[in-house]
Amino acid sequence: MDKSIYVAMSGAKEVLRAQAANNHNLANATTTGFRADLSAFMSRAVEGPGHASRAYATTSTLGWSRDGGSVVATGRDLDVAVDGDGWIAVQGPDGREAYTRAGNLHVDVNGQLLTATGRPVLGDGGPLVVPPSTAVSIGTDGSISVVPAGQGPATVATVGRIKLVNPPAEALERGTDGLFRQKDGQDAPADAAVRVVPGALESSNVNAAGAMVNMIELSRQFEMQMKSIRTAEDDARTASSLLRLG
Repeated sequence: MDKSIYVAMSGAKEVLRAQAANNHNLANATTTGFRADLSAFMSRAVEGPGHASRAYATTSTLGWSRDGGSVVATGRDLDVAVDGDGWIAVQGPDGREAYTRAGNLHVDVNGQLLTATGRPVLGDGGPLVVPPSTAVSIGTDGSISVVPAGQGPATVATVGRIKLVNPPAEALERGTDGLFRQKDGQDAPADAAVRVVPGALESSNVNAAGAMVNMIELSRQFEMQMKSIRTAEDDARTASSLLRLG
């Protein structure tokens, strides 16, 4: 196979991979607390006998963007946005401790505090449970206060505290479930310095306009690679015709 076809084919394949990552970001442009995936192209020489005259492209995932999204006030008692660096500890589908920035919480019929995707929110002693109450509020330190059912508004009791952590960004990796975990498999310790903004949510940090422009650029790059493949095929047919004439 002609080297030019291989180079163009590998380029088209890597552009599709980059397009998939970009489309994933674009699809989550309105997802609360979402962190955008980062990817980049790199060139690599084609190995083999002969002069190293060709290079092909590879796509490398560089991790996720550490930029914060904007904090939007909602006025809802169970909405919280992490103020600056930090994460909310939840229980992942595998039972392990995991971390999220999505603070749109709710209490189910059993009194368990859950995220919007149904993951239990963790406190210092495990999943948090809110007793029957007429009002629930969350403080800036993650403490959960309630007005017990049958009591007056002046009767407020603290029933738990959300576990807030702040491990180094380089120690975290995103799982296929969208939650973050420490690469070493250990649970991060609670950090009393982490604060939340009650009655607010953090938006996605995806730049929707930038992702749209990137999608168009990647589409044009893919078309260019396919045109290169067609040109190489045409050249091969022309060369074959000339050899037959000879």
